[in-house]
Amino acid sequence: MSRGLPVSNPFLEYLGVEMLSWEDGKCEFILKIEPKHLNRQAVVQGGVIATLLDLSCGYAGLRPDGKEEEAQHGVTITLTVNYLEATRAGHLRAVAKVTRSGRRIYFSAGEIFADDGTLVATAQGSFKRTNLRH
Repeated sequence: MSRGLPVSNPFLEYLGVEMLSWEDGKCEFILKIEPKHLNRQAVVQGGVIATLLDLSCGYAGLRPDGKEEEAQHGVTITLTVNYLEATRAGHLRAVAKVTRSGRRIYFSAGEIFADDGTLVATAQGSFKRTNLRH
């Protein structure tokens, strides 16, 4: 079920991540939880949650500003993840926004919610815009 914009990243495509929205300074992603996302306790693996937070916080600061044809690229400098609740089924919705931005470095905050609105995890990070391409 395709809901939104392509993510153009093989790893994120493998996980099943879909972009729901992407505006200047904020974005939203969704992931349908599948068995491949679960750990031995049958809850979503912490690495999946960290990946969703890293990607949403990172993408939030990379939207083209109208002067460029394509999105910028960036790298994570720091990411602090706070795991609040375990979840095992349904969807995870990651939302993030830029909290402060300079020319090259920006700071973002993100949250992940379960289908019932439960806050599953939060993150804060710093990111650097780059010219890196594949």
